[in-house]
Amino acid sequence: MGQSVTPDALLAIIANPSPDSSSALPDIVVQVVDLKQTGTKYMFTASDGKMKLKSILQSCLSSEVISGNIQNLGLIRILDYTLNDIPTKNEKYIIVTKCETVSPPLDMEIKMEMKSEESGILLKPKQEMEVKSEANSGGTGIVLKPKQEVATKSAAQIFHEQNGNMAPSARMAMTRRVHPLVSLNPYQGNWTIKVRVTGKATMRTYKNARGEGCVFNVELTDEDGTQIQATMFNEAARKFFDRFQMGKVYYIAKGNLKVANKQFMTLQNDYEMTLNENSEVEEASNEATFIPETKFNFIPIDRLGPYVNQKDLVDVVGVVQSVSPTMSIRRKINNDTIPKRDITIADETKKTVVVSLWNDLATTVGQELLDIADMSPVVAIKSLRVGDFQGVSLSALSKSIVVINPDIPESKKLRSWYDSEGKETSMASIGSGMSPSTKSGTRSMYSDRVSLSHITSNPSLGEDKPVFFSIRAYVSLIKPDQTMWYKACKTCNKKVTEAIGSGYWCEGCQKNDEECCLRYILALKLSDSSSEAWVSAFNEQAEKIIGCSADELDKMKSQEGEGNPFQLKLKEATWVPHLFRVSVTLQEYNNEKRQRITIRAVAPVDFAAESKFMLEQISKMKLSQ
Repeated sequence: MGQSVTPDALLAIIANPSPDSSSALPDIVVQVVDLKQTGTKYMFTASDGKMKLKSILQSCLSSEVISGNIQNLGLIRILDYTLNDIPTKNEKYIIVTKCETVSPPLDMEIKMEMKSEESGILLKPKQEMEVKSEANSGGTGIVLKPKQEVATKSAAQIFHEQNGNMAPSARMAMTRRVHPLVSLNPYQGNWTIKVRVTGKATMRTYKNARGEGCVFNVELTDEDGTQIQATMFNEAARKFFDRFQMGKVYYIAKGNLKVANKQFMTLQNDYEMTLNENSEVEEASNEATFIPETKFNFIPIDRLGPYVNQKDLVDVVGVVQSVSPTMSIRRKINNDTIPKRDITIADETKKTVVVSLWNDLATTVGQELLDIADMSPVVAIKSLRVGDFQGVSLSALSKSIVVINPDIPESKKLRSWYDSEGKETSMASIGSGMSPSTKSGTRSMYSDRVSLSHITSNPSLGEDKPVFFSIRAYVSLIKPDQTMWYKACKTCNKKVTEAIGSGYWCEGCQKNDEECCLRYILALKLSDSSSEAWVSAFNEQAEKIIGCSADELDKMKSQEGEGNPFQLKLKEATWVPHLFRVSVTLQEYNNEKRQRITIRAVAPVDFAAESKFMLEQISKMKLSQ
C-alpha cells in the first residue's frame, strides 16, 4: 500500500520517553491527525493506526506547516522528540523537535485491525501510562513507565560513586542528557543545557509593594544558535552575577521556564528562564566548547518601516554600497567620544538603508568593509535597532553580529542578483518620503501608529505637552461653507490686514505690500474603522489633501454655474485614504478643556508597505495570545 506508519511507533516512544542524542532511534513514522494552530505552535494527534498521542511541533517547525510540507493526514518521520507529562491534564504529549515529511496527505486516516492475539493490549494514556502486553503465550507483563518513574536516582548514585572525583561540569554532562534549547518547555522535569553567554546585563535594583531587590539577566545561546533569556533575582542574582562571564560556556540545570513576555523580550524564543539560588551553573572549562551557529531571520529592507522605534530587533542582509570613514561621536551622558561608521546596504527590493556601526564594530569589521568596499561584499547583520533618522535607519548594538560574505543561501542569491542586474539598477532609500520633516514631532509614518478611537477615547491626551501619533484614515468631510484660508504676507506668511489706501500691512515685517497670498487654515473630518474626529490642517498639509493651492481654489470658488469646480475639487478630496502624523493638545475654551488634533504631515498610502505593516501587526497579535 506504499508508505505507511511504523507499527507500534507510539509504544516505542513511550518506552523511550527521552532518547539520548547519541543513540540511534528506531524508524518512527506516524500519521498527522487533527493538525491545528495554537498560539505560535502547531498541535496535532500522532497516530500509528492503533494508538494516538497528542503532539506539539516546536516553533522552529512551524515553517514546515506554513510551506505545506507537513499537512493533515500526511505521514512524518519523527527524528527527535521528548515525551512529557502535562500535569494539569494528567496526559502525555510528544514534543517533536525534529522530523521529516514522508508522504503528502492520504485519502483517509490509517486504522489497523487489531489481531486476536494482540487484543489483550490495554492502553490507558490518561492514567499512569502503564502499558501491559500479554500478547505472548507466556503472558509475561511488560510494564513501561513514564520517565519520571525510571530509576534515574539510583543510576546517578552509582555514577557518582564511580566518578565522584570528576569536575562538576563533567559530571553534569555525563549524568544527564544535554537538551537543545529548542526542546525545552515549562512542563519538563529535569534538564541540562550547554550554552554560551552571548549577552550580560548590568545588575539593577528595583522597588515594589513587596520591598526592594536586585535583578539581572543573561542571554544564552546553544550550539544550534537557539537563544533564551535567563533572569535572576536577589539571592540568585548575587550568587551568579560574577560566575556568568561573557563568552564562556556553561552547563545549567534546575531552572524554571515560563511563557516569555514579548513586551520585554528581544530574543526569538517562546519561553524565558528563571534561575534561583538552587539552580546549578558550572563552567565547561575542561572540555571542548563551541561557537554558536548564527541563525538569521532576515527582514527585507522595504519591510523595515513597521519596526521603526519598536523594541523588536531585526536581522538584515544586503550588498554594501558605500562605507564611511570612522567618525568620533561625543556622548551626551558622560562626554566620552566613541567611534562610529555608517555603511549603506541594498537588497533585491531595490531599497537602501544606512547601518550605523559603533565602538569595536566600527573599527574592526567596519575597517575590513572599507578595505573591500569596491568589491561590493554581501554583509549579514544580526540584532539591529530600527530608528527613524532620515525616515528609517539601522543601528548596531553591543550584541550585534556582522558576518561578511556569509556562506548561506540568502547571501548567494543576493550576490547572484546583484551581479546579474542589481548593480545596474537605480536604488532608492527606504526612508525617503517616510519622514517629510523632523520638526513638530514628525517621525516615520509607521511609528506610534494608533487608531482614531485611541485618541478620541482618551480626553486627557496632550494635557502636559503635545503628544504625537501616526494614523491611517480617510478624509470624510470638508465643509464648503467654512473659512478655508487667510490673507498672508508673501515674506513671512503671517496674517496681513488691508492697508489704508491700497495694499496690505504686515505687522511682522512692519511694511506695506501691494500683493498678498492665500494660505490654508482648514477644518476637516477624518474617519477610520474605529472612530471619526475633526482635525486642523495648515497650508502645506492642506495642499496635499486638496490637491491645489488656496489661491487656485479661490479662483474656482469665484466661478459660477452648474458643475462648480470648487465643489467638485472638495468632493474629489473626500474618501481618499492618507497616512497622517498628528499632534494632540488640550486647549481651554470657555473654561472647558477641549482636545485639538492638528495634522503635522501627510503622505499617500503605499498599499504594499501598508499590507506588510498589517501582516506584522497580525503576527504580533498571534504571539500575544
